[in-house]
Amino acid sequence: MIDFRSDTVTKPTAAMKDVMLSAPVGDDVFCEDPTVNELETFAADMFGMEKALYCSSGTQTNQIAINVHVQPGGEIITNMESHIYKYEGGGIAKNTGASVRLIHGNRGRLTIDDVKEWINPDDVHFPVTQLVSLEDTSNRGGGAIYDFEEIKKISAFCKANRLPLHLDGARLMNAMVENGVGIKEYATQFDSISLCLSKGLGAPVGSVLIGKEDFINKSRRVRKVFGGGMRQAGIIAAGGLYALKNNVIRLKEDHVHAKALESTLNSLNWVKEVVPVDTNIVVAILEDTSKRDNILGELAKYDIKIMAFGPGMLRFVTHLDISGSDIDRTIDVLNKLTI
Repeated sequence: MIDFRSDTVTKPTAAMKDVMLSAPVGDDVFCEDPTVNELETFAADMFGMEKALYCSSGTQTNQIAINVHVQPGGEIITNMESHIYKYEGGGIAKNTGASVRLIHGNRGRLTIDDVKEWINPDDVHFPVTQLVSLEDTSNRGGGAIYDFEEIKKISAFCKANRLPLHLDGARLMNAMVENGVGIKEYATQFDSISLCLSKGLGAPVGSVLIGKEDFINKSRRVRKVFGGGMRQAGIIAAGGLYALKNNVIRLKEDHVHAKALESTLNSLNWVKEVVPVDTNIVVAILEDTSKRDNILGELAKYDIKIMAFGPGMLRFVTHLDISGSDIDRTIDVLNKLTI
């Protein structure tokens, strides 16, 4: 089986499993799990920030950050395709009672002009703008990477207006191995960063929320309220720690594989266009949108799984469980399909 549905399907390597099985553990709610503590310290140091908090998922880290930054009735500026809005179960409304200002943007990204335009005036008819949230890379944008110069402009504006800036960095390390920016320089632009460990980095569970000490202390309390306190979590945290230490640079291999798929798909007469590939996500837009499910079925006959990504759209995601030979086989199958 060649599974391109998502980089969330990755399985721990033998080396990662060995580290997990031998990890020292304790009670993390009491802050006594040595492996969780090591992961949190390592992540904070890696990003040049004060503290980090290990959580069960990126949705949880995003929702905790929003809850700390935003008061009920406040408003968040984000892209209309953002994960925090589309794929977190209405958590902004349910968990924080906040409003969302949705911006069209470009491939899931905002510009400084977008942010400036939608800061609400000091008027009782409007919710108070309390947070700006970016996503890098952008899932719905086909793994698009933010222009760091644009991030710096947004960050400077937010700081000048005392407006927190959050990053959903579910696939941030995919961006970092391509954008040529130092991790600490990048991180200083944000008040909080959510970093997923269980996608391309290959850990089985978890994300870390990174920020200043006061922010993380508040976040720890919110994590408890959300039911996210874990006990002997070092077993899974060890996988995340291994991933950060060993699986970052290899993300470039996934990007090479994605570019190979992009080239092949662009050559097929049943593909209208392919969203430009920046990282490990390949989105193909079909000439005949009614053929989407047929193509899914045809590929499944060859034990190749991909995901429908909207009307007439298909998504392939490369990851550490996709080998070079898997890419070659998939390309061969794609070239043989008659649609």
